[in-house]
Amino acid sequence: MNQLQNIRFKVFDYLEELDCFRVNKKFKEVVDEMLLSEWSGVEWIGRYFTLDNDYGEHWFDNWVQREAVAGKVKSLGFEDESELLIIDPKRLANYADGPCHSDEARKQFWHDVLYNLELSLQTLANECRLRANEYDSEISPEKAEELIKKITKQYSV
Repeated sequence: MNQLQNIRFKVFDYLEELDCFRVNKKFKEVVDEMLLSEWSGVEWIGRYFTLDNDYGEHWFDNWVQREAVAGKVKSLGFEDESELLIIDPKRLANYADGPCHSDEARKQFWHDVLYNLELSLQTLANECRLRANEYDSEISPEKAEELIKKITKQYSV
């Protein structure tokens, strides 16, 4: 394994009292620094989970569920519900050829996946390089390499 594969980041933190997730603080700092964040920092991951297409950036568009826990969010000391990532099993089903599982089974599966999801710095670096080579990128390939080196140095053990 190369050095970048050995540096790993937990992507989500589970908030049991709200039965939802939020982006892990350290992961968010790194993806923000690498200019991978669009809103929450995990839109690009959703694209991988949805057959690698742009629909995936909306995998946590769950405003109705967020509004339902808004009062509880404030009482638990969270700033606002917009940072909450609530699994909506209906959004994670393809109704063209399925679904093959119940909402409950699908929600449990995605809970397990998100709870345990870690990504390597290699994956983040690959995404940063990909973005740097896009036509309308806000980051140059040279800047991407600088950021990758900086973060590698910062998180190397």
